[in-house]
Amino acid sequence: MSYIPLEQHLPGITGLLEYRKDSAAPIRELTQVLLRGDSTLTEGERELIATIVSSRNECRFCTAAHTAAANVLLEETVTSDAVKKDIETAPVTEKMKALLHIAALVQQSGKAVTAEAITAAKEAGATDLEIHDTVLIAALFCLYNRYVDGLATMTPVDPAFYEGLGKRLKDHGYNRLPQGYDHLKTNDNSLKAV
Repeated sequence: MSYIPLEQHLPGITGLLEYRKDSAAPIRELTQVLLRGDSTLTEGERELIATIVSSRNECRFCTAAHTAAANVLLEETVTSDAVKKDIETAPVTEKMKALLHIAALVQQSGKAVTAEAITAAKEAGATDLEIHDTVLIAALFCLYNRYVDGLATMTPVDPAFYEGLGKRLKDHGYNRLPQGYDHLKTNDNSLKAV
């Protein structure tokens, strides 16, 4: 049970964003720009950055949500699971491996990022903008992970919930749905939480 009263049909960060829509607006806007805006990194690659950070922060909701979004965008499930297990053996480009390493360093601490890690990313073909966005996405997801876990939001256990969420993130990005979220209310057990 969450530490503050949240809509039970809105687990994870969605319930928090609906709880305080004024602070949610800039959060949603920044996330939309970084994960769905113009970039030389694909949307799937940017979701992998969110996935690795959330996984290493042990945020179950965000890990499952962004793994699902990456899977939908990449149209397969192997890559996201491989990235979480071992970046070096994951089926991604050398540039993406270097960027994921930077994201993993940011997850530890901003000061953990080294000049060597940046040089390795540049040598693998990463642009300054890609490095910038990787660091910002990683830092942002550290915030989100702590926001979700710090208020003990509900974390569904049904994989079908996350599959639906991954499709919704692909189709609508991080914008608030125009009709809101009442249509997600359900009497079934798909939102049963841990």
